[in-house]
Amino acid sequence: MTFLSFPCCSLLALLATLHHGHAIAVSPKAVASARASSVESFKVMDVLQRANELQAQGYQVLHLEVGQPETGAPTTVANAAVAALQEPQVMGYTDAFGLLLLREKISQHYSKYYQLDPIDPARIVVTTGSSGGFLLAFTACFDVADTVAIASSGYPCYRNILSALGCQLANIPINDEFKLTARELQQEIHRRLESNETPLKGLILSSPSNPTGAMLSPEELRDLCKLCDDHGIQFLSDEIYHGISYGKPEATALSYSPNAIVLNSFSKYYSMSGWRLGWMVIPEHLIEPINSLQQNMFINAPTISQTAALCCWDDDTIEILESHVQKYKSSRFLILEELAHFPSLNVAPADGGFYVYVDLGEDNVAPGYGSVAMCKAFLEEEHVAFTPGNDFEDPSTNLGDRRFRISYAGGIETARQAMER
Repeated sequence: MTFLSFPCCSLLALLATLHHGHAIAVSPKAVASARASSVESFKVMDVLQRANELQAQGYQVLHLEVGQPETGAPTTVANAAVAALQEPQVMGYTDAFGLLLLREKISQHYSKYYQLDPIDPARIVVTTGSSGGFLLAFTACFDVADTVAIASSGYPCYRNILSALGCQLANIPINDEFKLTARELQQEIHRRLESNETPLKGLILSSPSNPTGAMLSPEELRDLCKLCDDHGIQFLSDEIYHGISYGKPEATALSYSPNAIVLNSFSKYYSMSGWRLGWMVIPEHLIEPINSLQQNMFINAPTISQTAALCCWDDDTIEILESHVQKYKSSRFLILEELAHFPSLNVAPADGGFYVYVDLGEDNVAPGYGSVAMCKAFLEEEHVAFTPGNDFEDPSTNLGDRRFRISYAGGIETARQAMER
């Protein structure tokens, strides 16, 4: 008699006998991969989770932790989505790179905003947020054990995604202006050569920066692009905060290098964070590899989001979005004015984006009472959510416990009340 032909009652009796009187084979405990277990959490989301828990308990929590515009998508975009859903069409798959009409509009945006020659839409990839763009670009450009440079201070997901993909990280300290320029990159290139370390394969950098708000000048960006090209370093320019700046000129890496990859998103300036939509402009030699990766990883970015985004550059939409920037400008002024009362703090320039990054200074931090403890106390006692600097800094240094980030994307009144508390 085979095992499968046992009557049900006989099988149960057999299992009971084995359980009580004899050894029984036990399946190995299921565990996560070493890769997944090694990835740090995105700390700002941990702060958001706790803030939401307190809010659910009835506390009025002021959210200055996440970079999420308070406004939501412009009404023109929301109305376009509603209208599209009411049309007799299926919101099915698009081409892997996205709707051709949307890619053409993105190309026109670069011509109008940056005075560039028309970009071939074949080089434009519509992505599932900028996060989808990071994964595609990193996978297309880097292999396991390649060394990629990031700024410290910098966006934590660069570090976390690259680590998950098996890349090595070169944390380059920012300068006194809270920037990573060609000067700092050249020093790292020279140091690695002198110490016989693996050369850099790539650099990813945001300008305006998250978390510092510092912006590279057009000349600084040009020099950085040239240095990367001269040394065969793949430069990835994160331009997600373009459109949100306060007087300094914005420049794109596309103006200075045919090899640069530019990443952008509809989440910040366009106020569409939950719609999960972004884009990349890529060099021609990466078109086929990234097409294959997109087909297999994501198929395409959300079709309804792509459809609604077609109106993002209409005049009435831009008018709404520019009014958002004016609100950010007012909140920025309010926070910087309040922080000016504390001259011992070193505050980053906040040239663009919607963050103020603060360095408490070595002399103002006692052991165990740095920015991590401070941010926790602000949240638990005053119900104001800030993000500690350990999300943005090289974990081998103590800078994460000296610095913290204030987001003023949540509105003028939120910023005002937070400063009062």
